[in-house]
Amino acid sequence: DVSPGSRAGATLLAPGRVALVTGASSGIGEAFAKALGGRGLNLVLTGRDGDQLARIAGEIEAFSAVHVERLTADLSEPGAPEEVRRAVDALGLSPDLLVNNAGGGLLGSFAALPLDRQLQMIRVNVEALVGLTGLFLPPMLARGRGGIVNVSSSAGHQPLPHFAVYAATKAFVTSFSEALWAEVRGRGVRVVAVCPGPVADTRFGLRAGESPMSKIPMLARFRQQPRERVVAQALQALERGDPLAMPGLTNRAIAGASSVVPLRVRLRVTELLFRPPAP
Repeated sequence: DVSPGSRAGATLLAPGRVALVTGASSGIGEAFAKALGGRGLNLVLTGRDGDQLARIAGEIEAFSAVHVERLTADLSEPGAPEEVRRAVDALGLSPDLLVNNAGGGLLGSFAALPLDRQLQMIRVNVEALVGLTGLFLPPMLARGRGGIVNVSSSAGHQPLPHFAVYAATKAFVTSFSEALWAEVRGRGVRVVAVCPGPVADTRFGLRAGESPMSKIPMLARFRQQPRERVVAQALQALERGDPLAMPGLTNRAIAGASSVVPLRVRLRVTELLFRPPAP
């Protein structure tokens, strides 16, 4: 049942359910963890920073009666999704909700950026996401209940010069998620891709490199979304049974405009906008 306001959406996020959140040690993942903990869901949080996970778990347990498990994991490592699955099984837990949030980007010309870091990005943004989905989706289907939130990006709606690999990985995530939504429709499991634009209070810019657009304060403030609002809209879309959530009117307008602007024009404009400053 994917009708608006259906009972399935409400029970999926009911107190006592179990949510697995990747990349939960900062940013959007931290906001997902706190929002779900606030709803009374028990949590399994993964991330590379064990100290940050401990801090976040302590904060959640201080304001909610939920139980929070922590798994320090680097999803760029081969076999990491299987290790996460084994650790979750060892805890005796069966996640009702999987939030595939872990990911990252890298700004710069494809030919100039280190190839190993770009391949690492693909492993986290695509391979680990597919692996975790492939491991946890079948049990959800067997139970007839579950949900998957895949954190994509508005960057996936068009090619982005100087963010070429990042945008391509997010295009994959959105396409993959929408296809899964159709495959599992009517089987008690919901899948949604959330595609925010720039999000405030995350480490993305520090890790990826600041785009020249971020140097325009008025534009940055106008486009940036609070991470809590992104999470709230993602969970609302999950409850409604929507395949896609795109927080922010500006991001929806840009995505719509990209379908009518000629490709050559879009590519030349975005190349200029995202071109890193000369060293």
